[in-house]
Amino acid sequence: CALITAHAMEMSSPASSSSSSSSSTSRSSSKSSVIKRGTRILTEKPFAYVLKSKYRLERCDNCLEAVKVLKCSNCRYVSYCNRACQQQAWMLHKHECPFLKRIHPRIVPDAARMLCRLILRLEHGGDLERGYYTEHGSRKFRDLMSHYAEIKHDVNRLEHLESLHAVLTEMMSDNSSTNIVPNKTELMSIYGRLITNGFNVLDAEMNSIATAIYLGVSITDHSCQPNAVATFEGNELHVHAIEDLPCLDWSKIYISYIDLLNTPDQRRADLKEHYYFLCVCSRCIDPQETRQMNAACCPSSNCGASVYPELSECDSCGTAVTSKLRADYEEITKLTQSSLDSMKEVAYLDMCKMCLAKQAGVLHPLNVWHVKTLDAAFEAAIDVEKWSDALAFGQQLLPGFAQYYGAWNPLLGLLHLKLGKLQLLECRYKEAVHHLQEAQRILTVTHGRDHRLLLEQLRPLMLQAKHEMS
Repeated sequence: CALITAHAMEMSSPASSSSSSSSSTSRSSSKSSVIKRGTRILTEKPFAYVLKSKYRLERCDNCLEAVKVLKCSNCRYVSYCNRACQQQAWMLHKHECPFLKRIHPRIVPDAARMLCRLILRLEHGGDLERGYYTEHGSRKFRDLMSHYAEIKHDVNRLEHLESLHAVLTEMMSDNSSTNIVPNKTELMSIYGRLITNGFNVLDAEMNSIATAIYLGVSITDHSCQPNAVATFEGNELHVHAIEDLPCLDWSKIYISYIDLLNTPDQRRADLKEHYYFLCVCSRCIDPQETRQMNAACCPSSNCGASVYPELSECDSCGTAVTSKLRADYEEITKLTQSSLDSMKEVAYLDMCKMCLAKQAGVLHPLNVWHVKTLDAAFEAAIDVEKWSDALAFGQQLLPGFAQYYGAWNPLLGLLHLKLGKLQLLECRYKEAVHHLQEAQRILTVTHGRDHRLLLEQLRPLMLQAKHEMS
Protein backbone atom coordinates (compact mmCIF):
# COMPACT_ATOMS: atom_id res chain seq x y z
CA CYS A 1 0.00 0.00 0.00
CA ALA A 2 0.96 3.66 -0.16
CA LEU A 3 -1.06 6.78 0.55
CA ILE A 4 -2.63 9.68 -1.22
CA THR A 5 0.03 12.35 -2.32
CA ALA A 6 1.66 12.94 -6.15
CA HIS A 7 4.16 13.44 -9.34
CA ALA A 8 6.18 12.95 -12.66
CA MET A 9 6.65 13.97 -16.20
CA GLU A 10 10.04 12.99 -17.33
CA MET A 11 11.27 10.32 -14.95
CA SER A 12 14.92 9.57 -14.26
CA SER A 13 16.42 6.28 -15.35
CA PRO A 14 16.65 3.44 -12.82
CA ALA A 15 20.33 4.20 -12.36
CA SER A 16 19.79 7.88 -11.67
CA SER A 17 16.73 7.08 -9.57
CA SER A 18 18.92 4.82 -7.49
CA SER A 19 21.49 7.51 -6.94
CA SER A 20 18.79 10.05 -6.19
CA SER A 21 17.16 7.86 -3.57
CA SER A 22 20.36 6.59 -2.06
CA SER A 23 21.76 10.10 -1.75
CA SER A 24 19.72 10.46 1.42
CA THR A 25 19.76 6.81 2.47
CA SER A 26 23.15 5.39 1.57
CA ARG A 27 24.89 6.55 4.73
CA SER A 28 22.15 4.99 6.85
CA SER A 29 21.22 2.05 4.65
CA SER A 30 23.01 -0.46 6.87
CA LYS A 31 20.54 -2.29 9.07
CA SER A 32 22.83 -1.74 12.06
CA SER A 33 22.73 2.07 11.74
CA VAL A 34 20.56 4.02 14.17
CA ILE A 35 18.25 6.50 12.40
CA LYS A 36 17.90 9.73 14.34
CA ARG A 37 14.72 11.81 14.39
CA GLY A 38 14.81 14.28 11.50
CA THR A 39 16.91 12.05 9.22
CA ARG A 40 15.82 12.10 5.59
CA ILE A 41 15.47 8.41 4.77
CA LEU A 42 14.14 8.70 1.23
CA THR A 43 14.09 11.19 -1.62
CA GLU A 44 12.13 10.21 -4.70
CA LYS A 45 10.98 11.65 -8.00
CA PRO A 46 7.51 10.63 -9.22
CA PHE A 47 6.83 7.83 -11.64
CA ALA A 48 3.88 9.84 -12.96
CA TYR A 49 2.01 12.92 -11.78
CA VAL A 50 -0.54 15.50 -12.87
CA LEU A 51 -1.22 19.01 -11.69
CA LYS A 52 -4.80 19.37 -10.47
CA SER A 53 -6.91 20.98 -13.18
CA LYS A 54 -8.04 23.86 -10.98
CA TYR A 55 -4.43 25.09 -10.89
CA ARG A 56 -3.63 24.62 -14.59
CA LEU A 57 -3.74 28.38 -15.36
CA GLU A 58 -1.71 29.44 -12.34
CA ARG A 59 0.91 26.72 -11.80
CA CYS A 60 3.53 25.15 -14.04
CA ASP A 61 2.50 21.69 -15.21
CA ASN A 62 6.10 20.50 -14.82
CA CYS A 63 7.61 22.01 -11.66
CA LEU A 64 4.23 22.83 -10.03
CA GLU A 65 5.40 26.34 -9.05
CA ALA A 66 2.74 29.04 -8.66
CA VAL A 67 4.12 31.60 -11.14
CA LYS A 68 3.15 33.33 -14.36
CA VAL A 69 2.65 30.57 -16.93
CA LEU A 70 2.12 30.26 -20.69
CA LYS A 71 -0.02 27.63 -22.39
CA CYS A 72 1.31 24.92 -24.64
CA SER A 73 0.73 26.35 -28.11
CA ASN A 74 -0.59 23.05 -29.46
CA CYS A 75 -2.99 21.58 -26.90
CA ARG A 76 -3.73 24.91 -25.14
CA TYR A 77 -4.43 22.81 -22.04
CA VAL A 78 -1.23 22.68 -19.98
CA SER A 79 0.97 25.64 -19.06
CA TYR A 80 4.65 26.07 -18.24
CA CYS A 81 6.66 28.70 -16.43
CA ASN A 82 9.56 28.71 -18.93
CA ARG A 83 11.04 26.90 -21.91
CA ALA A 84 13.26 24.72 -19.70
CA CYS A 85 10.23 23.22 -17.96
CA GLN A 86 8.45 22.78 -21.28
CA GLN A 87 11.44 20.93 -22.72
CA GLN A 88 11.80 18.77 -19.62
CA ALA A 89 8.12 17.84 -19.83
CA TRP A 90 8.14 17.14 -23.55
CA MET A 91 9.29 13.50 -23.29
CA LEU A 92 5.87 12.56 -21.92
CA HIS A 93 3.76 15.51 -23.01
CA LYS A 94 4.48 14.89 -26.70
CA HIS A 95 2.39 11.70 -26.40
CA GLU A 96 -0.32 13.31 -24.27
CA CYS A 97 -0.56 16.61 -26.19
CA PRO A 98 -2.74 15.43 -29.13
CA PHE A 99 -5.17 13.74 -26.73
CA LEU A 100 -5.61 16.92 -24.67
CA LYS A 101 -5.98 18.93 -27.88
CA ARG A 102 -8.70 16.56 -29.08
CA ILE A 103 -10.84 17.12 -25.99
CA HIS A 104 -10.14 20.86 -25.58
CA PRO A 105 -11.78 23.12 -24.32
CA ARG A 106 -13.34 20.63 -21.93
CA ILE A 107 -11.58 19.97 -18.62
CA VAL A 108 -10.22 16.46 -18.24
CA PRO A 109 -11.00 14.88 -14.84
CA ASP A 110 -7.77 14.63 -12.84
CA ALA A 111 -8.13 10.86 -12.44
CA ALA A 112 -8.61 10.43 -16.20
CA ARG A 113 -5.53 12.48 -17.01
CA MET A 114 -3.53 10.54 -14.42
CA LEU A 115 -4.64 7.23 -15.96
CA CYS A 116 -3.74 8.56 -19.40
CA ARG A 117 -0.24 9.40 -18.18
CA LEU A 118 0.19 6.02 -16.52
CA ILE A 119 -0.89 4.26 -19.71
CA LEU A 120 1.60 6.32 -21.70
CA ARG A 121 4.41 5.74 -19.19
CA LEU A 122 3.85 1.99 -19.35
CA GLU A 123 3.53 2.09 -23.12
CA HIS A 124 6.93 3.78 -23.45
CA GLY A 125 9.11 1.68 -21.15
CA GLY A 126 7.81 2.64 -17.73
CA ASP A 127 7.02 -0.99 -16.91
CA LEU A 128 10.79 -1.58 -16.60
CA GLU A 129 11.47 1.42 -14.39
CA ARG A 130 12.34 0.97 -10.73
CA GLY A 131 11.88 3.24 -7.74
CA TYR A 132 14.52 2.68 -5.09
CA TYR A 133 13.87 2.85 -1.34
CA THR A 134 17.36 1.61 -0.40
CA GLU A 135 20.55 1.23 -2.38
CA HIS A 136 19.46 -2.19 -3.60
CA GLY A 137 15.75 -2.39 -2.71
CA SER A 138 13.36 -1.23 -5.43
CA ARG A 139 9.85 -1.59 -6.81
CA LYS A 140 8.33 -1.53 -10.28
CA PHE A 141 4.84 -0.29 -11.09
CA ARG A 142 3.60 -3.89 -11.33
CA ASP A 143 4.84 -4.52 -7.78
CA LEU A 144 2.24 -2.10 -6.40
CA MET A 145 -0.91 -3.66 -5.00
CA SER A 146 -3.90 -3.28 -7.33
CA HIS A 147 -6.65 -4.63 -5.02
CA TYR A 148 -8.24 -5.99 -8.19
CA ALA A 149 -10.51 -8.44 -6.36
CA GLU A 150 -11.87 -5.78 -3.99
CA ILE A 151 -12.44 -3.20 -6.73
CA LYS A 152 -14.22 -5.79 -8.86
CA HIS A 153 -16.92 -5.94 -6.16
CA ASP A 154 -16.92 -2.23 -5.25
CA VAL A 155 -19.92 -0.64 -6.97
CA ASN A 156 -18.75 2.95 -6.46
CA ARG A 157 -15.27 2.23 -7.80
CA LEU A 158 -16.68 0.39 -10.82
CA GLU A 159 -18.96 3.31 -11.66
CA HIS A 160 -16.03 5.70 -11.36
CA LEU A 161 -13.86 3.51 -13.57
CA GLU A 162 -16.60 3.22 -16.17
CA SER A 163 -16.86 7.00 -16.43
CA LEU A 164 -13.07 7.32 -16.68
CA HIS A 165 -12.97 4.65 -19.39
CA ALA A 166 -15.46 6.69 -21.43
CA VAL A 167 -13.29 9.81 -21.13
CA LEU A 168 -10.11 7.91 -22.02
CA THR A 169 -11.76 6.28 -25.02
CA GLU A 170 -12.83 9.66 -26.34
CA MET A 171 -9.40 11.19 -25.69
CA MET A 172 -7.07 8.44 -26.79
CA SER A 173 -8.84 6.47 -29.52
CA ASP A 174 -8.43 7.42 -33.17
CA ASN A 175 -9.32 6.03 -36.58
CA SER A 176 -6.25 3.80 -36.80
CA SER A 177 -6.33 0.11 -36.01
CA THR A 178 -4.26 0.70 -32.86
CA ASN A 179 -6.21 1.39 -29.68
CA ILE A 180 -3.92 2.59 -26.91
CA VAL A 181 -6.62 2.34 -24.22
CA PRO A 182 -6.11 -0.99 -22.39
CA ASN A 183 -8.90 -3.50 -22.10
CA LYS A 184 -11.09 -3.10 -19.02
CA THR A 185 -9.28 -5.81 -17.04
CA GLU A 186 -5.89 -4.19 -17.55
CA LEU A 187 -7.31 -0.71 -16.99
CA MET A 188 -8.81 -1.86 -13.69
CA SER A 189 -5.42 -3.10 -12.50
CA ILE A 190 -3.81 0.25 -13.39
CA TYR A 191 -6.71 2.13 -11.77
CA GLY A 192 -6.40 0.01 -8.62
CA ARG A 193 -2.70 0.78 -8.31
CA LEU A 194 -3.46 4.46 -8.71
CA ILE A 195 -6.20 4.80 -6.12
CA THR A 196 -4.43 2.75 -3.46
CA ASN A 197 -0.90 4.02 -4.05
CA GLY A 198 -1.48 7.61 -5.17
CA PHE A 199 -0.24 10.60 -3.21
CA ASN A 200 -1.63 14.10 -2.97
CA VAL A 201 1.34 16.35 -3.63
CA LEU A 202 1.22 19.22 -1.14
CA ASP A 203 2.57 22.73 -1.38
CA ALA A 204 4.26 24.56 1.49
CA GLU A 205 0.87 25.41 3.01
CA MET A 206 -0.18 21.74 2.89
CA ASN A 207 -2.67 22.36 0.07
CA SER A 208 -3.12 19.47 -2.36
CA ILE A 209 -1.93 20.66 -5.78
CA ALA A 210 -1.22 17.46 -7.72
CA THR A 211 -1.66 13.70 -7.77
CA ALA A 212 1.29 11.35 -8.17
CA ILE A 213 2.60 7.81 -8.06
CA TYR A 214 5.97 7.13 -6.40
CA LEU A 215 7.32 3.63 -6.72
CA GLY A 216 9.86 3.33 -3.91
CA VAL A 217 7.82 4.88 -1.10
CA SER A 218 4.93 2.52 -1.87
CA ILE A 219 6.79 0.03 0.32
CA THR A 220 5.68 2.06 3.35
CA ASP A 221 2.67 0.95 5.38
CA HIS A 222 0.16 3.05 7.31
CA SER A 223 -0.18 3.78 11.00
CA CYS A 224 -2.30 6.34 12.84
CA GLN A 225 0.76 6.73 15.07
CA PRO A 226 3.42 7.11 12.33
CA ASN A 227 7.17 7.21 12.91
CA ALA A 228 7.88 8.94 9.57
CA VAL A 229 6.31 11.68 7.46
CA ALA A 230 6.20 12.42 3.73
CA THR A 231 6.66 16.02 2.61
CA PHE A 232 7.24 17.62 -0.78
CA GLU A 233 9.39 20.15 -2.53
CA GLY A 234 7.92 20.75 -5.95
CA ASN A 235 7.13 17.26 -7.22
CA GLU A 236 9.92 15.61 -5.24
CA LEU A 237 8.93 13.52 -2.23
CA HIS A 238 10.98 13.38 0.96
CA VAL A 239 10.45 10.96 3.83
CA HIS A 240 11.85 11.97 7.23
CA ALA A 241 11.94 9.92 10.42
CA ILE A 242 9.98 11.68 13.18
CA GLU A 243 11.12 9.23 15.85
CA ASP A 244 14.48 7.62 16.51
CA LEU A 245 14.59 4.28 14.68
CA PRO A 246 16.93 1.42 15.67
CA CYS A 247 17.71 0.76 11.99
CA LEU A 248 16.45 1.37 8.46
CA ASP A 249 13.89 -1.44 8.30
CA TRP A 250 11.11 -0.46 5.90
CA SER A 251 8.81 -3.13 7.31
CA LYS A 252 8.75 -1.07 10.52
CA ILE A 253 8.53 2.41 9.05
CA TYR A 254 5.04 3.90 8.92
CA ILE A 255 3.45 7.02 7.49
CA SER A 256 -0.17 8.11 7.73
CA TYR A 257 -2.38 7.71 4.67
CA ILE A 258 -5.28 9.75 6.07
CA ASP A 259 -6.26 12.78 8.14
CA LEU A 260 -5.59 11.88 11.78
CA LEU A 261 -8.07 14.45 13.07
CA ASN A 262 -10.87 11.88 13.07
CA THR A 263 -12.20 9.28 15.49
CA PRO A 264 -10.89 5.70 15.26
CA ASP A 265 -14.19 4.57 13.70
CA GLN A 266 -13.96 7.32 11.07
CA ARG A 267 -10.31 6.58 10.34
CA ARG A 268 -10.91 2.86 10.01
CA ALA A 269 -13.92 3.41 7.75
CA ASP A 270 -11.85 5.77 5.58
CA LEU A 271 -9.00 3.25 5.31
CA LYS A 272 -11.40 0.41 4.56
CA GLU A 273 -13.19 2.40 1.86
CA HIS A 274 -10.07 3.73 0.12
CA TYR A 275 -7.35 1.17 0.89
CA TYR A 276 -9.31 -2.01 1.70
CA PHE A 277 -7.87 -2.73 5.16
CA LEU A 278 -8.79 -2.13 8.79
CA CYS A 279 -6.19 -0.38 10.90
CA VAL A 280 -5.19 -2.18 14.11
CA CYS A 281 -2.62 0.35 15.32
CA SER A 282 -2.46 1.16 19.02
CA ARG A 283 -4.55 4.32 18.61
CA CYS A 284 -7.36 2.62 16.72
CA ILE A 285 -7.82 -0.21 19.22
CA ASP A 286 -7.55 2.02 22.32
CA PRO A 287 -11.08 2.73 23.66
CA GLN A 288 -9.73 5.76 25.49
CA GLU A 289 -8.98 7.44 22.14
CA THR A 290 -12.66 7.21 21.14
CA ARG A 291 -13.79 8.49 24.52
CA GLN A 292 -11.44 11.46 24.44
CA MET A 293 -12.35 12.44 20.88
CA ASN A 294 -16.06 12.34 21.76
CA ALA A 295 -15.75 13.86 25.23
CA ALA A 296 -18.11 16.30 26.89
CA CYS A 297 -17.23 18.76 29.64
CA CYS A 298 -17.73 17.64 33.20
CA PRO A 299 -21.00 19.17 34.53
CA SER A 300 -19.05 20.57 37.50
CA SER A 301 -17.54 23.94 36.62
CA ASN A 302 -14.81 23.30 39.20
CA CYS A 303 -13.60 20.07 37.59
CA GLY A 304 -12.45 20.69 34.02
CA ALA A 305 -12.12 16.96 33.26
CA SER A 306 -13.62 15.26 30.24
CA VAL A 307 -16.55 12.88 30.54
CA TYR A 308 -17.90 10.31 28.13
CA PRO A 309 -21.64 11.13 27.77
CA GLU A 310 -22.68 7.47 27.95
CA LEU A 311 -21.19 7.12 31.45
CA SER A 312 -23.21 7.91 34.56
CA GLU A 313 -20.68 10.18 36.26
CA CYS A 314 -17.35 11.96 35.90
CA ASP A 315 -14.40 9.68 36.69
CA SER A 316 -12.49 12.56 38.26
CA CYS A 317 -14.99 14.24 40.59
CA GLY A 318 -18.00 11.91 40.61
CA THR A 319 -20.48 14.52 39.37
CA ALA A 320 -23.49 12.87 37.71
CA VAL A 321 -23.88 13.09 33.94
CA THR A 322 -27.41 14.43 33.53
CA SER A 323 -29.92 13.68 30.80
CA LYS A 324 -29.85 17.39 29.90
CA LEU A 325 -26.10 17.24 29.27
CA ARG A 326 -26.60 14.19 27.05
CA ALA A 327 -29.38 15.92 25.10
CA ASP A 328 -27.35 19.12 24.69
CA TYR A 329 -24.31 17.10 23.66
CA GLU A 330 -26.23 15.20 20.97
CA GLU A 331 -27.89 18.35 19.61
CA ILE A 332 -24.68 20.40 19.46
CA THR A 333 -22.62 17.56 18.00
CA LYS A 334 -25.15 17.08 15.18
CA LEU A 335 -25.29 20.84 14.56
CA THR A 336 -21.48 21.01 14.43
CA GLN A 337 -21.16 18.05 12.08
CA SER A 338 -23.81 19.49 9.76
CA SER A 339 -22.21 22.94 9.80
CA LEU A 340 -18.70 21.60 9.11
CA ASP A 341 -20.05 19.45 6.29
CA SER A 342 -21.62 22.52 4.66
CA MET A 343 -18.27 24.35 4.94
CA LYS A 344 -16.09 21.75 3.20
CA GLU A 345 -15.15 24.18 0.43
CA VAL A 346 -15.30 27.52 2.27
CA ALA A 347 -15.39 28.13 6.02
CA TYR A 348 -17.62 30.97 7.24
CA LEU A 349 -16.45 32.81 10.34
CA ASP A 350 -19.94 33.66 11.63
CA MET A 351 -21.08 30.03 11.36
CA CYS A 352 -17.91 28.86 13.14
CA LYS A 353 -18.43 31.38 15.94
CA MET A 354 -22.05 30.27 16.34
CA CYS A 355 -20.97 26.62 16.68
CA LEU A 356 -18.20 27.49 19.15
CA ALA A 357 -20.62 29.50 21.30
CA LYS A 358 -23.01 26.56 21.50
CA GLN A 359 -20.16 24.13 22.21
CA ALA A 360 -18.94 26.14 25.22
CA GLY A 361 -19.45 24.19 28.44
CA VAL A 362 -20.75 21.15 26.55
CA LEU A 363 -18.00 19.81 24.27
CA HIS A 364 -14.62 19.28 25.94
CA PRO A 365 -11.73 21.37 24.52
CA LEU A 366 -10.16 18.16 23.11
CA ASN A 367 -13.43 16.93 21.57
CA VAL A 368 -12.56 16.32 17.94
CA TRP A 369 -15.58 18.26 16.65
CA HIS A 370 -14.59 21.25 18.76
CA VAL A 371 -11.03 21.03 17.41
CA LYS A 372 -12.30 20.80 13.82
CA THR A 373 -14.50 23.87 14.42
CA LEU A 374 -11.54 25.82 15.80
CA ASP A 375 -9.51 24.84 12.75
CA ALA A 376 -12.24 26.08 10.39
CA ALA A 377 -12.65 29.29 12.42
CA PHE A 378 -8.88 29.91 12.38
CA GLU A 379 -8.67 29.64 8.59
CA ALA A 380 -11.88 31.63 8.08
CA ALA A 381 -10.57 34.46 10.28
CA ILE A 382 -7.31 34.58 8.30
CA ASP A 383 -9.25 34.67 5.02
CA VAL A 384 -11.17 37.81 6.13
CA GLU A 385 -8.07 39.32 7.81
CA LYS A 386 -9.49 39.23 11.34
CA TRP A 387 -6.04 38.82 12.87
CA SER A 388 -7.05 39.03 16.55
CA ASP A 389 -9.78 36.43 16.06
CA ALA A 390 -7.38 34.19 14.16
CA LEU A 391 -4.80 34.43 16.95
CA ALA A 392 -7.36 33.49 19.59
CA PHE A 393 -8.60 30.50 17.60
CA GLY A 394 -5.09 29.38 16.71
CA GLN A 395 -3.92 29.44 20.34
CA GLN A 396 -6.91 27.34 21.36
CA LEU A 397 -6.21 24.97 18.47
CA LEU A 398 -2.65 24.11 19.55
CA PRO A 399 -3.50 21.48 22.23
CA GLY A 400 -5.85 19.59 19.89
CA PHE A 401 -3.34 19.56 17.02
CA ALA A 402 -0.56 18.40 19.33
CA GLN A 403 -2.81 15.68 20.79
CA TYR A 404 -4.14 14.19 17.57
CA TYR A 405 -1.47 14.95 14.98
CA GLY A 406 1.45 14.37 17.31
CA ALA A 407 4.40 16.50 18.37
CA TRP A 408 6.27 16.09 15.08
CA ASN A 409 3.62 16.68 12.44
CA PRO A 410 3.99 19.29 9.66
CA LEU A 411 0.50 20.64 10.38
CA LEU A 412 1.48 21.47 13.95
CA GLY A 413 4.65 23.15 12.70
CA LEU A 414 2.67 25.16 10.14
CA LEU A 415 0.18 26.20 12.82
CA HIS A 416 3.06 27.65 14.85
CA LEU A 417 4.38 29.34 11.70
CA LYS A 418 1.00 30.97 11.00
CA LEU A 419 0.71 32.08 14.63
CA GLY A 420 4.17 33.62 14.36
CA LYS A 421 3.10 35.57 11.26
CA LEU A 422 -0.05 36.77 13.02
CA GLN A 423 1.91 37.85 16.09
CA LEU A 424 4.17 39.89 13.81
CA LEU A 425 1.14 41.58 12.27
CA GLU A 426 -0.12 42.38 15.76
CA CYS A 427 3.34 43.70 16.81
CA ARG A 428 3.65 41.05 19.51
CA TYR A 429 7.23 40.25 18.72
CA LYS A 430 8.21 38.16 21.75
CA GLU A 431 5.30 35.79 21.18
CA ALA A 432 6.11 35.73 17.46
CA VAL A 433 9.65 34.58 18.16
CA HIS A 434 8.35 31.81 20.43
CA HIS A 435 5.97 30.41 17.79
CA LEU A 436 8.51 30.72 15.01
CA GLN A 437 11.08 28.88 17.10
CA GLU A 438 8.54 26.11 17.69
CA ALA A 439 7.81 26.02 13.97
CA GLN A 440 11.52 25.76 13.23
CA ARG A 441 11.98 22.96 15.76
CA ILE A 442 9.20 20.87 14.17
CA LEU A 443 9.64 21.71 10.49
CA THR A 444 13.38 21.08 10.61
CA VAL A 445 12.49 17.49 11.51
CA THR A 446 9.61 17.04 9.07
CA HIS A 447 11.01 18.94 6.08
CA GLY A 448 14.78 19.22 6.61
CA ARG A 449 16.91 22.32 7.21
CA ASP A 450 17.37 22.94 3.48
CA HIS A 451 13.67 22.96 2.55
CA ARG A 452 12.45 26.14 0.88
CA LEU A 453 9.68 26.51 3.46
CA LEU A 454 12.33 27.12 6.11
CA LEU A 455 14.76 29.08 3.95
CA GLU A 456 12.29 31.35 2.16
CA GLN A 457 9.44 31.75 4.66
CA LEU A 458 10.39 30.84 8.19
CA ARG A 459 13.91 32.31 8.33
CA PRO A 460 12.96 35.81 7.06
CA LEU A 461 10.06 35.93 9.54
CA MET A 462 12.39 34.93 12.38
CA LEU A 463 14.91 37.63 11.43
CA GLN A 464 12.14 40.22 11.25
CA ALA A 465 10.71 39.25 14.64
CA LYS A 466 14.10 39.31 16.35
CA HIS A 467 14.96 42.64 14.72
CA GLU A 468 11.70 44.19 15.91
CA MET A 469 12.33 42.86 19.44
CA SER A 470 15.76 44.50 19.69
